Amino acid sequence: MRASSAWTALILLFIQGATRACTVKKSGSSTGRFANATLVRLSEFLSAGYKKGVRPVKDWRTSTIVAIDLMVYSILNVDEKNQVLTTYVWYRQSWTDEFLVWNPEDFDEVKQVSLPTANVWVPDILINEFVDVGKSPDIPYVYVTHDGLVRNYKPIQVVTACTLNIYNFPFDVQKCSLTFQSWLHTIDDINITLMRSPEELREDKSVFMNQGEWELLHILSNYKIFSVDNDDYYAEMKFHVVIRRRPLFYTVNLLLPSMFLMVMDIVGFYLPPDSGERVSFKITLLLGYSVFLIIVSDTLPATAIGTPLIGVYFVVCMALLVISLTETVLIVRLVHKQDLQPPVPPWLKYLILERAPVLFCIHRKSRLCSNLTPQPPDLELYKESSYGTAQCPLHHTCELGRRRSHLDREGGGFSGGEVTAIRHFLEKRDRCREVAKEWLQVGYVLDVLLFRVYLVAVVAYSITLGTLWSVWQVA
Repeated sequence: MRASSAWTALILLFIQGATRACTVKKSGSSTGRFANATLVRLSEFLSAGYKKGVRPVKDWRTSTIVAIDLMVYSILNVDEKNQVLTTYVWYRQSWTDEFLVWNPEDFDEVKQVSLPTANVWVPDILINEFVDVGKSPDIPYVYVTHDGLVRNYKPIQVVTACTLNIYNFPFDVQKCSLTFQSWLHTIDDINITLMRSPEELREDKSVFMNQGEWELLHILSNYKIFSVDNDDYYAEMKFHVVIRRRPLFYTVNLLLPSMFLMVMDIVGFYLPPDSGERVSFKITLLLGYSVFLIIVSDTLPATAIGTPLIGVYFVVCMALLVISLTETVLIVRLVHKQDLQPPVPPWLKYLILERAPVLFCIHRKSRLCSNLTPQPPDLELYKESSYGTAQCPLHHTCELGRRRSHLDREGGGFSGGEVTAIRHFLEKRDRCREVAKEWLQVGYVLDVLLFRVYLVAVVAYSITLGTLWSVWQVA
């Protein structure tokens, strides 16, 4: 009795194994050279009766959860004018297909297989910010595991719209978004989740090429459910790619040359105020700075919505150079042609020559009087002037008359009238020199005052910009 029961059990096991073998054989009915190919049999088994146009769930109430992941490989281009960011990313997504399952024991312990992407259902997850089709390689396969997990990994060249703020150029930090969502299916059909934790995603820079102009700071993620018409709700996963520009190239080629020219302009104030070389020197600097701006104009980012701060910096530097040249022209005009100047007004003499040196610690330099135009000897000057007219500093002509008598060649002296004329001429010349001396002092004090004001403006402006750029660089 026991023997017959044992034989019966063996027969039942044999029948079950034969039935399973027949089932597998029917599902993989390859003949010829593919008769023993396990992968071919598995592929035919999975594709038999498969409908790739239907969401792969047995219960239509079940939502398909798509896990996605993003890794930035390279920043290819940042177009500030068109507000477009071009990146190269490694995109990964996975979901469960309930119709692509099998028992590994029936297929030589094969636990995963690659299938053509065109033969399986793929979620319609797109990037909302897409503005152009990038040159992405075509990956025609997906990986499928025996429990129905489908993994679709592919590199993508992403050309997306991004709001770029260039005010802080070249110390700017840009934050661009890549929003992944199903274009058609609601959250009841397709839901989105992260493949990794937000912390791992944020700090992952393992594949980023870190040798270009832009540096990847981190990638932030944000999950949101939204509705367009308050009826259907959609799931979206937004990645915020935060990048920072490396400013070394622009600092060396834009900021330092401009700073050097401004320093040379400040040094130009140490040229004597009554020399024409200062005007020529500052005009040369102004022309050089104009050529410099023409050269660097193509390097600055151009947008229609704003101007970078460095552009404002260049304009202000140009304005300071113009102000410096204007101040130099005024001072040179003031200390030159002293014989055409009226006497210094009392109020100006009080403010500039008495109060200003005390308030601003300016030393009045008597040596400026020696800068007057060298005068010939008194007698020779008189002899030359006595034949015509002599210009006095008070803007009127002192008529000396023509000589009516010759010099006493024997005694070498002058007549009484000539001695009086010489005395008056020397007195007027002394007054002329006193007026010229006062105007030189006024020009010197004004030059020092304007130089200090100019220096304070340049230093304050430089410190303000330097502080802003340092804060932006550290942030």
